[in-house]
Amino acid sequence: MLRRRGWVPRAEPYTGYGATGWVRVLGRAVLAAPDTTGREVSERDAESAGRAVRGWRSFVSAQLGGAVVRVEVGGRTHEVTADRGGYLDSVVEADLPPGWHQVRLELGGQSVEAPVLVVDPAAEVGMVSDIDDTVMVTALPRPLLAAWNAFVLHENARGVVPGMAGLYRRWTARHPQAPVFYLSTGAWNVAPALRRFLQRHGYPAGPLLLTDWGPTNTGWFRSGQAHKDAALRRLREEFPHMQWFLVGDDGQHDPEIYGQFAAEHPDAVAAVAIRQLTPTEQVLAHGTTEPLDRVRRMTSAATTVTGPDGNALALAMIDTGLLET
Repeated sequence: MLRRRGWVPRAEPYTGYGATGWVRVLGRAVLAAPDTTGREVSERDAESAGRAVRGWRSFVSAQLGGAVVRVEVGGRTHEVTADRGGYLDSVVEADLPPGWHQVRLELGGQSVEAPVLVVDPAAEVGMVSDIDDTVMVTALPRPLLAAWNAFVLHENARGVVPGMAGLYRRWTARHPQAPVFYLSTGAWNVAPALRRFLQRHGYPAGPLLLTDWGPTNTGWFRSGQAHKDAALRRLREEFPHMQWFLVGDDGQHDPEIYGQFAAEHPDAVAAVAIRQLTPTEQVLAHGTTEPLDRVRRMTSAATTVTGPDGNALALAMIDTGLLET
């Protein structure tokens, strides 16, 4: 029925990352509807790449479960199969030098490119950063506000956390080989909008680690804690030689997740930075003016700094030797 209405199969490239000999490709296979001019709704074509859009456009597609997508990377071609939700999460063989590359995905006669970061094997430390209320103010945990931010709010209306982009640039300048991963409970559908936001506000480029949208077999909403915990553990397995600088906020579960990870793997955590939300932001995050007790406690297994914004965190990091003056 969707095909008779003009919807066409398309691969949506999200991101990718890898190391010597392998690349993990993340994307989705969908049926995409054309817009009123007959052109496919997309946030990845040349015209819309620099245009801010309302979030609902990111959800105008239907997943293609079980679709077979051709992946071309480093002169090799692989076929990967989407899961029942249409999502691609596959590791393929590749021989690429460190740095950013483009991986081509082909479905239904159409091909698109996905940005892929190959981590330098000499990198000894990397950053994992939360997005919501850490680099951008979204009040995401509240379902109604999450829907507003995802479907209605214009991209340019999303607030940036003061000083955080500058802090990240200073940290990456001190660690030029370090990769930066952005870890969020946000839906993959908004990945293009998030990339534009990060670029517009001067954040270092890095792969996005997002999650699926909608209900699961066990509930109406997916577990953000489980997603973040699984992502951290997978990064540790994929880059066992690296230590991680973990950045988040105290509005929900970041301190708890990071603290537990640091307690279990103290050799894998270089430091933790927690942005302290304002009382108003705390209310938007979980309904009270104070951080939740269960996420306020931090382990002493890792050096931890706190502050209300990037500028305060930078000063705290200078005091602890994590940044240079």
